[in-house]
Amino acid sequence: MSGAPQDPAPDEVLFERRGHLGVITLNRPKAVNALTAGMVAAMSERLTAWADDDGVATVLVVGSGERGLCAGGDIVAIYRDILAGGDQTAAFWQEEYRLNSLISGYPKPYVAFMDGLVLGGGVGISAHGSVRVVTERTRMGMPETTIGFVPDVGGTLLLAHAPGESGTHAALTGAHLSGGDALLLRLADHLVPSGSLAALAAALENETAEAAVVRFTAEAPASALEAQREWIDSCYASDEAEGIVRGLRASGGAAAAAADTIEAKSPIAVKVALESLRRVKGLTLDEALAQEFRVGLRCLAGPDFREGIRAQVVDKDRNPQWKPATLSEVNAADVERYFAPLGDRELSLQSKETGNV
Repeated sequence: MSGAPQDPAPDEVLFERRGHLGVITLNRPKAVNALTAGMVAAMSERLTAWADDDGVATVLVVGSGERGLCAGGDIVAIYRDILAGGDQTAAFWQEEYRLNSLISGYPKPYVAFMDGLVLGGGVGISAHGSVRVVTERTRMGMPETTIGFVPDVGGTLLLAHAPGESGTHAALTGAHLSGGDALLLRLADHLVPSGSLAALAAALENETAEAAVVRFTAEAPASALEAQREWIDSCYASDEAEGIVRGLRASGGAAAAAADTIEAKSPIAVKVALESLRRVKGLTLDEALAQEFRVGLRCLAGPDFREGIRAQVVDKDRNPQWKPATLSEVNAADVERYFAPLGDRELSLQSKETGNV
């Protein structure tokens, strides 16, 4: 999930040129490089400039520190914005989704080192790139249903196009994915050992991205999800959350454990996430982002998003009181309201400054 805006600091994100390589370093290691409004704005500005700079052939995005590329955003800031009745989170999402769209259509190789934690908003600034590199340390995921939210930053589109129903499983359970799982779900393209990332970055300074990455790519490890595809594809084929849970319980073992996980999440978030994945098929990324923005604003106005953050991050009692409390209490009309048009609040992916996406 993405974060709410914060006052930008000059060193939150660093930019440098190394040969023909433009390097973006997310630089909040204590927060696992969680995105702020200042970082998003700076990245958009620099990427736009580098797109027209003949001296930059490739762009690389990395995270500082040892813990990961980006663990999403500051959900405590979102919590405070919700309590204050503010609109900072909505404004941030607009800018963040513009950045996701910019990355997806970037005219030069955009290489992301998806090492360590890559969650929520971190997926948005990496998995839409053209050269996506995971490692044996990668732990990727979109755990939004845990806090009463729904995958965003284009995550619904990415997961909807994963093989079979593997993306549905990832969305509803919020499971952390290994590098092998990320490759299976088509959220990444190459696996490079973490110890080789520095050498790959150096090679990118003068080589083409395609040639450099191929030289360092290692054999993909086994994916745990691949071994579970039979019951995942069968049980998650239903368009009804209750049907999915029944199928998982009937399958037993790891499938039954997935049912327990889903039933601990926000019931409305689970149903809206499932409906989002079903509706997003056939949409463009920009259309998917517009749908996610509608859903996101409705989550901000509902009780579960606030309650989920309180239980997981603020009070840390891990005992959210969801409203409604069960899947069966969430009806179709409740879900449909999350997708209703926003009128003049619809997402615009046009840049305020230039009029360009």
